[in-house]
Amino acid sequence: MFSNFLYFIIALVIYTSSELFETVKSFDNKAVFNSLLLSSIFVMVCHIAFKRLWKKASENSYANIDHLINNYISRLSMLALLIFAVNIYGFKLNLLFSGINIFESFPTLEAIFFLGLFLFYLMVIWNAAYEVQKRYFAGEVSKKNFILSNVAFSLPALLPWFFLSIFADILALLPWPPLKNILQTPAGETGYIALFLIAVTILGPVLIKKIWNCNPLEQGLPRTKIENVCKKAGLKYSNILKWELFGGTMITAGVMGLVGRFRYILVTPALLNSLNDDELTAVMLHEIGHVQKHHMLFFLFFFIGFIACNFVFFEPLMLLLYIMEPVYELFGFVGIEKITAHPILISFTVIGTFILYFRFVFGFFMRNFERQADLHIYRFTPNAFPLISTFYKIASLSRQSIDKPNWHHYSIGQRVRFLERCQKTPALIQTHHLKVKKMIIGYFVLTSIVFGFGYSINFGMAKEPFDNFIAEKILFQQLDVDTENSDLYALIGDYYYNKKNYNKAIEFYENVLRLDSENVHALNNLSWLFSTCLDSEYRNGKKALEYSKRALKQKREAFVLDTYAEALFINNDLEMAVSAAKEALNRSKDKKEYYKIQLHRFEKMLNH
Repeated sequence: MFSNFLYFIIALVIYTSSELFETVKSFDNKAVFNSLLLSSIFVMVCHIAFKRLWKKASENSYANIDHLINNYISRLSMLALLIFAVNIYGFKLNLLFSGINIFESFPTLEAIFFLGLFLFYLMVIWNAAYEVQKRYFAGEVSKKNFILSNVAFSLPALLPWFFLSIFADILALLPWPPLKNILQTPAGETGYIALFLIAVTILGPVLIKKIWNCNPLEQGLPRTKIENVCKKAGLKYSNILKWELFGGTMITAGVMGLVGRFRYILVTPALLNSLNDDELTAVMLHEIGHVQKHHMLFFLFFFIGFIACNFVFFEPLMLLLYIMEPVYELFGFVGIEKITAHPILISFTVIGTFILYFRFVFGFFMRNFERQADLHIYRFTPNAFPLISTFYKIASLSRQSIDKPNWHHYSIGQRVRFLERCQKTPALIQTHHLKVKKMIIGYFVLTSIVFGFGYSINFGMAKEPFDNFIAEKILFQQLDVDTENSDLYALIGDYYYNKKNYNKAIEFYENVLRLDSENVHALNNLSWLFSTCLDSEYRNGKKALEYSKRALKQKREAFVLDTYAEALFINNDLEMAVSAAKEALNRSKDKKEYYKIQLHRFEKMLNH
């Protein structure tokens, strides 16, 4: 089920990244037909796939089929993401709402509509999977309850985005320019997102319990037992709730909330009906372990760390992807131009980074946090046998293999075997806690380094060298495409001039004049170089005067007159230099102070 969180967030990235693609002026009505046809094919594929699996389920063991069900759902969910991407990137269905005022004023509403399309695809999968999946529930679950429970379980993944986005829409409509200006700065945007995430994390459980339709657990022995365990462990919480997703047939428990006032303990009816007192205590100690080891707080930091690093690297990444010319040559073989291939690369890179981060980094920490929560039982009892027996019951009642793999926690078999090893060798408990501590420290150190590097490239001391590197690559790539473009030669000349590579600068400025003999930019810069170059080897009064006179014929403006004055000065014609400097000052519309200093300099030399 946690995979559904990732699917929804990836769908959100697909939708939001569509802004990177070149917009089209009119909507192709055939796109709607193509989308409906593709969606119909997807419905048929889901139906056929699970019909075959249902037939296989009648002939094979439950454990193997249970694993196949998850594989089918995962693969079809990824296919749903691909079809959703085709609808957004290829058919451009989001252009359906172009020009509609309500969607232009509140872009979040349009996003909700299209995320609803992706939700429809997932519901198609759940509908097709139900007949096979219901065999593995501990009790009866109707198809309607199964589908709605999947929807309800997945929706909290979008809560941070929804509130952040809807508030951004509202702020955009408010007449508060100073606030808007602050939020548009990197610091303002980062602070706004961070504060919002913290607020949603703290208050989110109040809304999630409504979405999941959780009600307080009635008074009785189970509630009293849970209350006693929490009191013994010193856990603060708001309430103990009955978690009735999937008809309450899931044998599980949970805890949500960073702050005690908004913290809720969740237990399913199936869990209460299946476990004895010792096993229920063990499960509660496991959930309390998540709280007291601050796992939810660390997850928040992991999420903020990802957003922060993504924020500082996004623009540099866009630029780096733009200069990957060999990749665009491959796109060219299939008829995709660079203007389309570039946003495709960006989208796939962002989505790929997200998947890798949450599947492997986040998943790695989740597995080890789960193991750490398992070990929390040893703080209150000398053995973990009640927790071990709980794991075996879960596997038996849900009819799944104890070695069924899972990306966000170790398999039941692995967890049981680790607890048994810790039972025999208690030193392993502290070893694992120390391992987790080192992992967390390592994460924060590495994330700080990565963020610092990205910040330096985007806003700090590495920005200029990086921008120069990108500019050089882009200019030369463009020059390969358009070898007769004088403006490109001029820009490359400027680049080399700034790098103090005067030979190359002269070469490219002269190439400009080869294509455009009266190009003022090249004439003026060559004259300035020959007049003022710090390296005396490149000083040439004759050429400086020649180029400045040619530039002056084309444009008698302050900056050209200033260069002409320098050319006259290097040729010892001080009176004319003063005259040219005066005219430059009179014609100047800005930089008056600079031109005054220049005039004073020439007058001083003349008087001397």
